[in-house]
Amino acid sequence: MSKTITPLMRAARIHGVGEPFSFDEVPTPKVSGDDILVEVKSCGLVPNLKNVIHNFPTWFPHLPLPPFPAIFGLDVAGVVAETGSGVRGINVGQPVYINPLRSCGTCAACRAGKPMGCRASTFAGYFGFGPDSPDMFRRYPSGGLAQYMVAPASSVVELPAKMSFDQATRFGYLGTSYSGLLKGGAGPTSTILILGATGTLGVGAVLLALALGVPKILAVARDESSLARLKALSPTRIETFSTHSGSIADWARTVTDGMGVDIVLEALATAAPSSLSTDAANACSNGGRMVFVGGTREQVCFDPVALMVNQMQYIGSKWFTTQEGQQMAGMVAAGTLDLSCLEHHAFRLSEANEALDHVVTQVGSGFINVVVQP
Repeated sequence: MSKTITPLMRAARIHGVGEPFSFDEVPTPKVSGDDILVEVKSCGLVPNLKNVIHNFPTWFPHLPLPPFPAIFGLDVAGVVAETGSGVRGINVGQPVYINPLRSCGTCAACRAGKPMGCRASTFAGYFGFGPDSPDMFRRYPSGGLAQYMVAPASSVVELPAKMSFDQATRFGYLGTSYSGLLKGGAGPTSTILILGATGTLGVGAVLLALALGVPKILAVARDESSLARLKALSPTRIETFSTHSGSIADWARTVTDGMGVDIVLEALATAAPSSLSTDAANACSNGGRMVFVGGTREQVCFDPVALMVNQMQYIGSKWFTTQEGQQMAGMVAAGTLDLSCLEHHAFRLSEANEALDHVVTQVGSGFINVVVQP
């Protein structure tokens, strides 16, 4: 028997740029067509949300925000509460993660399977990328800091029974790392260096590299205690190195018998110096790939002759597909992707302001997952 859906729901809303969350009763959204209504069980918070709310209109005026008062919240896990008349194969009561990427679905980029290239590409509950994002916000205005939200059925990742809702809210970070690993060709015959390995993207990348069967994972970061925690996940497959200890490239070539690595996944935070990326690039073997999923703001300079002679590729990767999300869920179900090392710091919806402050202070630990449970 399905749960009764109340006409009003609780929501944490931002009424203007730089304002705190207020806690309001608003109409519960209704579904039609190919959309579903999700009862939110957990919503992950990302540190950058504070920048989005306070600074994006000034820093990045070309990246539209949802209209105020706005319900933010990027990574949503919950239960299907209702389905539109056109939905097939998704049932009420099903546990799901919702990929927040929205696109028009009909333009040339969308039909080519490249939704991030859509002029309307938008992260629901966060910000938009294209000039037509305001149209997408009118169709899907809300994120996950509420009791319910509407999403397209095409965004649904079915969750296995052994996966918690809190774990599923990490799929945004995990998926970003996973898509980058796939673009780099990570697998049982490759070696990989993860730069920024103890951050949120980096920890996810290590866990996924283990799940993909990568036999040698070189984890590079600053903090030695966090690196030790990473190595304990698989002492025979993970090698660690602190950036305070010298040249990344020299160390990587030493531990790979002079060969270098097949893939460098750069998952650095915004304040990291570009010299780390340049150093790590020199750890690539001939024909190696360097994939950028992080957000370092300094420009990185490379020698084009070295790129040509060493046949290297530099690849940018900023999100993941719903199909890739479903693949990760399958890894959890199979037991190859183990998320038990994550620590979930949970807050109630009425504590959304405290939760946002908390996630900013915890940004240095990739093992911590801050969630709001409406």
